[in-house]
Amino acid sequence: MTFELRGPVLEGESVRLEPLEHRHVADLAVAAEEDRDTYAFTWVPRADEVAAYIDAQLARAATGRLAPYAQVSLATGRAVGATSYWEPRYWRSDDRLDAVEVGFTWLARSAQGTGVNSEAKLLLFRHAFEKWGVARVDLKTDARNSRSRAAIESVGARFEGVLRNWSRSWAPGEDGLLRDSAIYSVTAQEWPECREKLEARVARRRVGGERG
Repeated sequence: MTFELRGPVLEGESVRLEPLEHRHVADLAVAAEEDRDTYAFTWVPRADEVAAYIDAQLARAATGRLAPYAQVSLATGRAVGATSYWEPRYWRSDDRLDAVEVGFTWLARSAQGTGVNSEAKLLLFRHAFEKWGVARVDLKTDARNSRSRAAIESVGARFEGVLRNWSRSWAPGEDGLLRDSAIYSVTAQEWPECREKLEARVARRRVGGERG
């Protein structure tokens, strides 16, 4: 395989996506503990687990299956969450990326609803479609996670269905159990319209409009 799943620094007006490193440990430890009630179905490390969490993400990155990021608020200069490119697929040739997932995403409570999520998705989608030339970007979440599903739908991804017993559950008290996963995507054909809506959403947020 000649294509390497490595994400460059991606910077917008409110967020900079930096390749995840151990220098982000202190900020992410604070971010992860702000209000854990918002993480009911999402894998978010405790403060004392962040270093090991980064080790695990970097180990996945070494296999070529993950390109992890820290989400850095440009207003504060601090990392406020994480996200990743994940599960690359090469259907037509080894040197052409056909599809990739955006996942392993979480934000500190104070960063939710500030526009960071929308702009981060804009940056990730734009790079995947316009630099890598992918045919689709996937997103998935626990089918019960209404907050996450609303956030995914708000950035223009289309719901494709629920895959039953699809992946590990991260819900409290469900260790060792599987979850149903809601699957979303944006295709290359849909990207221009999605990009236009995301850019407008980010611009509205920049002047104090809608949350997202």
